[in-house]
Amino acid sequence: MPYLYQDSKPRLPALPGAARGTMGSGKTYEELKQDCLRRGVLFEDPDFPACNSSLFFSEKPPIPFLWKRPGDIVKDPKFILGGATRTDICQGDLGDCWLLAAIASLTLNEKTLARVVPLDQNFGPDYAGIFHFQFWQHNEWLDVVIDDRLPTFNGRLVFLHSAEHNEFWSALLEKAYAKLNGSYEALKGGSTIEAMEDFTGGVGEMYEVKKAPDNFYEILEKALKRCSMVGCSIDTSSAAESEAKTSFGLIKGHAYSVTGIDEVNYRGLQVPLIRIRNPWGQVEWNGPWSDTSPEWCLVSPLEQKRLSRAALDDGEFWMKFEDFKVHFDKVEICNLTPDALEDNTTHKWEVTIHQGSWVRGSTAGGCRNFLETFWTNPQIKLHLTEKDDGQDDCTFIAALMQKDRRKLKKLGAEMLTIGYSIYESPGRDGHLGKDFFRYHPSKARSKTYINLREVSNRFKLPPGDYILVPTTFEPHQEADFCLRIFSEKKAITEDLDENVAIDLPEPPNPTPTPQETEEEKQFRALFEQISGKDMEISPEELEYVLNAVLKKTKNIKFKNLSLISCRNIISLMDTSGNGKLEFNEFKVFWEKMKKWINIFLQFDFDKSGSMSSYELRSALKAAGYQLNNYLLQLIVLRYSDEQFQIDFDDFLNCLIRLENASRVFQALSVKNKEFINLNIGE
Repeated sequence: MPYLYQDSKPRLPALPGAARGTMGSGKTYEELKQDCLRRGVLFEDPDFPACNSSLFFSEKPPIPFLWKRPGDIVKDPKFILGGATRTDICQGDLGDCWLLAAIASLTLNEKTLARVVPLDQNFGPDYAGIFHFQFWQHNEWLDVVIDDRLPTFNGRLVFLHSAEHNEFWSALLEKAYAKLNGSYEALKGGSTIEAMEDFTGGVGEMYEVKKAPDNFYEILEKALKRCSMVGCSIDTSSAAESEAKTSFGLIKGHAYSVTGIDEVNYRGLQVPLIRIRNPWGQVEWNGPWSDTSPEWCLVSPLEQKRLSRAALDDGEFWMKFEDFKVHFDKVEICNLTPDALEDNTTHKWEVTIHQGSWVRGSTAGGCRNFLETFWTNPQIKLHLTEKDDGQDDCTFIAALMQKDRRKLKKLGAEMLTIGYSIYESPGRDGHLGKDFFRYHPSKARSKTYINLREVSNRFKLPPGDYILVPTTFEPHQEADFCLRIFSEKKAITEDLDENVAIDLPEPPNPTPTPQETEEEKQFRALFEQISGKDMEISPEELEYVLNAVLKKTKNIKFKNLSLISCRNIISLMDTSGNGKLEFNEFKVFWEKMKKWINIFLQFDFDKSGSMSSYELRSALKAAGYQLNNYLLQLIVLRYSDEQFQIDFDDFLNCLIRLENASRVFQALSVKNKEFINLNIGE
């Protein structure tokens, strides 16, 4: 699929109050609702219809589902009953426990919940079968509108549902999220932090529990106090272990949410505990400090009440923090307003956002293992100017997110393996070339390349200028990405793209030289043989001449030039406007041709008669054209083949088109300005 260039200038983070509508009709939620009320009809969403394509894209439903509105399922439907709580989230027949764990964490913060789930919705007098929810996507808030038809079987909801059978906010939220991602099936399998970020616009951090820092308990405690969303999981060693139950009642490969952390007074000692919730609702930890464990018998009733032991929901349990570190492998924290979690001060982070693309053949260079193409990846310059308070270094989080991969699942797309490297800047502007990365090691990098939607890590580096290179692991893999930089002090970021510049000599007037060289004599003889005494040749005749000459040129392994190329040459060089090329015009062109041949040979490393499209940036620069990523991507899409190779004929056509465009621009520009005005005739 084509990935078009995106402007990657730094952007400010999006504000949740300015959610953009997503309906194909362009109408807002309120407009659609009022239209339904005026016409006395219930809303039916044309963008996400009640049919199988909204459920699954790779298979048919295993059983025939019926789409029903809440009023057709129960007599007295409610949007929210007694407040939105984590008991409203019970998993159905869809493998989206990661989403449910995030929703459970969402209910712990009323303000955040009200932003995602507008609370002024109900089944009252103004009910019109229409609801809406807001999600963060790639630096903007989206307002997702749905109708309330839900998939059912035997009168019960098939997917997410509330423990209260007449409460529907959680089922409708899941439907809106499925619409955002293209289908219910697109929600199978994922990382809790992915949904957490979509609910908050926050930044995620992942910890491997066995390698967590010494103050990990304090990190979690501070995160929960600041209403950050926290999830945890147990790794699996094989697909067969997925959703397997351990002897302690824990589920491998399953997404849990962390809902609390505290200390209990036990036999005169303060024992650190952590509270976990399983969205399944029934399966719980059965080890020490579980619901029925004997440890609670030695805890005072007052202490038990403080810890709300009796009010624990089904599927929710306490466990000793040391046992948690033994049995769980990963913890994901989504910082709502990304405050520092590693010290005792609270302060906002500065946020900068870049949008970009990896495009096959031009900017999809892969990781540092692929040196020949690594340098072609997008490059972002990071200026760290201020030290952290009381520190010698600057703290920042770099979060690289691949965009829309879940939505593209139905087209066969999977999460790509992504990461990034950070280099100390050499102090010059412009896109850094291959040799820089050949001889300079990275200063820092993402801990791993992984096939998650986002890779984020926290760094501390001395003040200075750095180059961040976001990449896929393998080259030639296409995706759009969003890079967010969170810094404790103000940092400046800029895309290290080239400014478009052209450095071409003025074309000489085609005048005859006093004495011809031996090469010119051979050309003249060939010209006279083909054209006759008028010494003018047509495109067809030029094709014959050039191919005859190129075949005799040493060190060249070229295919024949095409007739189209020869027509383009005449269009570039024909000063008389008669559609033919005179001998003196050809001589001027041949000087260009020799330069272009030498450039092509310089970048045809294996002497195969073609060059890698990843070398096109350097080749065009040698010819006098400095292009940005946008132009480079368009040119590669136009002139490279499926193997990302460009033969000489296409290289020649590219240069001719660029020179033609440059000459036109120079002719129409006024006082060396960087823009021109054109009328329709021009």
